[in-house]
Amino acid sequence: MRILYVDCDSLRPDHLGCYGYDRETSPNIDRIAADGRRFRNVYVSDAPCLPSRTAFFTGRFGYHTGVVNHLGINADVRHRGGARGTSTSGRYRTLPRALREAGFRTAFISPFPQRHGAFHALDGFEEWVDTGMDGAERAEVVAPHARNWLREHATEDDWYLHVNFWDPHTHYDTPEAFGDPFADDPAPEWLTDERIEDHYESYGPHSARDLHHGYLTGDEPPDLARTPDEIADRDDFKQWIDGYDTGIRYMDDHIGDIVETLETAGVAEETLVVVSADHGENQGELNVYGDHQTADDLTCRVPLVVSGPGIEPGVDDDFHYQFDFGATLLELAGADVPDGWDGVSFAETLTGSESARTGRDVLVTGQGAWSCQRGVRFDDWLLLRTYHDGWKEFDAVELYDLAADPHETEDLSGQRPAVVERGLALLQQWLGQRALDAATGRDGGNETAPRHLRDPLFEVIDEGGPAYLRDGDAYLQRLRETGREQYAEEIEHRDGIVQQEWNGPGATPH
Repeated sequence: MRILYVDCDSLRPDHLGCYGYDRETSPNIDRIAADGRRFRNVYVSDAPCLPSRTAFFTGRFGYHTGVVNHLGINADVRHRGGARGTSTSGRYRTLPRALREAGFRTAFISPFPQRHGAFHALDGFEEWVDTGMDGAERAEVVAPHARNWLREHATEDDWYLHVNFWDPHTHYDTPEAFGDPFADDPAPEWLTDERIEDHYESYGPHSARDLHHGYLTGDEPPDLARTPDEIADRDDFKQWIDGYDTGIRYMDDHIGDIVETLETAGVAEETLVVVSADHGENQGELNVYGDHQTADDLTCRVPLVVSGPGIEPGVDDDFHYQFDFGATLLELAGADVPDGWDGVSFAETLTGSESARTGRDVLVTGQGAWSCQRGVRFDDWLLLRTYHDGWKEFDAVELYDLAADPHETEDLSGQRPAVVERGLALLQQWLGQRALDAATGRDGGNETAPRHLRDPLFEVIDEGGPAYLRDGDAYLQRLRETGREQYAEEIEHRDGIVQQEWNGPGATPH
């Protein structure tokens, strides 16, 4: 079996043609989807980058590995304790380790381990190519490594090649020579001038007025032709979203070149081709532009397109965690899913069997690098429970009807108290089950790991908060210099901590 896994940083599914987007951002990904299976409701369990890829490679919730942040103790996998053997094999082995033990050649083309100090992600990879620019490299740097590897190994049996593109990630620096393919296309209509005005008067990292990371650190915004300094109106938003979509289109061209390499080698029809992402991207939703700071639908829902031998074409609407696909890959490859994983295979869905339902009823997502927040995804609802607001205007509990309001513009928590109560109960059930797993060593839990019963999101708060908010002097100064002193005082007073007041139906969450 041959497996090509294309891992696209910050790629949200609704900006791909195969997911219904009206701009031609992804003709090559769309062709892969046309011959394969497209999943509409796949979510990363933990966001953003480091927690997400750790969950995928380990097959475990961040609650169990401890990895929910980008720095501090929750950026490293908890030690296995008494479960640590003489190697990294055993019930907690990683996806590449399990594939390699099953006889696969495994290769990884990405700067991710170096960028995030995530060397646990390398466990089981026989080859690693660090593309050398710490995540700033564009597709023309990454793709040649993939094509060269395939020219050498594509015709061999049993390989897994994981290729990591970064182009949809800010700063949107696609070469100017690539042009502006969306110059004549209007920006998405949901973000009105009135909403932009509200966002502009508000605050928060990567908000409308504080668009770039430099505003958080005291640095100047990057001097790039495709990105404005702020979002003050719909013209700015069009420039911004054109930059994001152009990055997708540029990456898509290079994905097409890689698939063409498979075709030239004569193995395209015999190769399982997968396109997914480490997380999505808020593009104005909840006043976050071009970043991944929440546990909501926009940050945590990712594309999953799978095509290849034995794959039944079609669309799957069931709820899945992305790490469930890791378990699925192992089953398709004829390997055993490790006992210490939380991931559950849905291979039957991919192969067209209807003998068993493979989706989940409820998903719980987490964010610990930009805020401390969990999302509960059930039916058409998204409930957000915020513990640390990441210096944004989040209430402790918010509720969104994603079928009617996919851009999360109207919080219905005050209008639908019974649904809020159900969402909070589902969250408590999930937390209780994860704690029980940790106490007993079931699924992804490990009762011998240090701190195994501690909720890692509360460890983040206890250690000083999300990664990018631990030194906020420059941002507080910016707020004061731009006439938003009240928000600076609010941040200094609460430092992001959100208290919950919820006493059942009829109460108002704050």
